[in-house]
Amino acid sequence: MGAEPVYYGRFDDDNGQVMDRYEDIPARWRKPGGFTVDEFFELEDLPPHTELIDGELVFVAAQRMFHMAVLRCVERALLDSVPKHLEVIREMNIVIGTRQAPEPDLSLVPVEAVGDWDTTRFPAEVVVLAVEVESPDSLKRDRIRKVRLYAEGGVQHYWRVERQDDRPVVHVYELDPVARAYVLTGVHHERLKVSVPYDIDIDLTQLARI
Repeated sequence: MGAEPVYYGRFDDDNGQVMDRYEDIPARWRKPGGFTVDEFFELEDLPPHTELIDGELVFVAAQRMFHMAVLRCVERALLDSVPKHLEVIREMNIVIGTRQAPEPDLSLVPVEAVGDWDTTRFPAEVVVLAVEVESPDSLKRDRIRKVRLYAEGGVQHYWRVERQDDRPVVHVYELDPVARAYVLTGVHHERLKVSVPYDIDIDLTQLARI
């Protein structure tokens, strides 16, 4: 039996909007005008880590080793240092309005927002930090569209991890609550050390030892 096809979204260079119409997607996953968040969470048998961006389904390509290693490195560091009032969340959707449900690689939310074992999503306004590790198929989303979405949703902090010479470089953003836009507060190469949302110190060179 042949391998299942991998579907993914392309984004326009100018505004980051979804351009592909996913002609090969089964009819039950296509809808003229796109889906609402409520409709998205009612869809059955979606591939893992499907996102809803501007009402369109966005699928991810196969994960690369670099992405996995960086994600594990950052997740371990957060789990080792997170204060008791926050919870580290991996790969769960954030709801922003009625047509947006992106899935950051990692996020921080208040413990009281976690709910029970059946929780499937978090409203953006409770998310303290969203972390995206870039992949070749997600560059436009992570650098353009998701930056805007997370800011519009009120996510306080955003980390975008890109790959430079096979090493992680972390771009750290903080929300300007008045402008509802992010301000770049630092670019971290070998060490990520910040004081917000709490004191965090991550040795980015340990990736070579994973």
